Amino acid sequence: MTQTEEKKRQLESAMAQYGKEDICLAFSGGVDSSLLLKAASDAARQNGTKVYAVTFDSRLHPSCDLEIASRVAKELGGIHEVITVDELEQEEIRHNPVNRCYLCKRHLFQGLRDFAVQRGVRIILDGTNEDDLHVYRPGIQALKELEIISPLAELHITKAEVKELAAEYGISVASRPSTPCMATRIPYDTDIDYGVLEKIAAGEEYLRTVIGGNVRLRLHGDVVRIEVDCSSFERIVALSHELTETLKNMGFLYVTLDLEGFRSGSMDVHIK
Repeated sequence: MTQTEEKKRQLESAMAQYGKEDICLAFSGGVDSSLLLKAASDAARQNGTKVYAVTFDSRLHPSCDLEIASRVAKELGGIHEVITVDELEQEEIRHNPVNRCYLCKRHLFQGLRDFAVQRGVRIILDGTNEDDLHVYRPGIQALKELEIISPLAELHITKAEVKELAAEYGISVASRPSTPCMATRIPYDTDIDYGVLEKIAAGEEYLRTVIGGNVRLRLHGDVVRIEVDCSSFERIVALSHELTETLKNMGFLYVTLDLEGFRSGSMDVHIK
């Protein structure tokens, strides 16, 4: 038995136990939570229980996330529920401190816990994986405080293994790129403005259409920094005039290419 096969067996075994009663799952429609929803739904069918796949409708995430989550929940069999939130109603989050992720997670998952209590559900799951434990993720502390269970992390299942298992199960979003919170596109201690984030989202969608692969636009005052996979550099340079003109027309003053390429959490480099 390969390591991935063993992880699959362990995941199915864990979900068989959790699935003996109703479950609430924080469901973004990304590959991590979709893998959990697949395993949880299979267990629920065996046990005659329910799985609530709960998506946060947040303006800090692309609008397509909600549409994708709704579709994937139907594919995998979860009861899809939506909680509408506005994180920026909280002043401390709006100022984007270095622990913003903790504050957001605490706010969101308290709402999820309230939802679960209303339906008599004790078990609440999220899709944190093993890799998330080894980078700057202050939100994980909020999950611990609220007693949220993270089966992928507990079973030491990495992101690569998540994608491999999702593909094996035939999950439609197995290869979907991550779509983290849009607030990660601006420096800490910079006020978050929805209008700015919408502009960044539009710029990323444009670049993703033209370039493909991983794309991030990080904003530093008047300068927007493009992060793409290093394999996309040649195409970026070849189309530099068109790309620059389009992004400037969107309202960005200076357009730069980050020579380190795409990397998750690049705004966290100064955090020890």
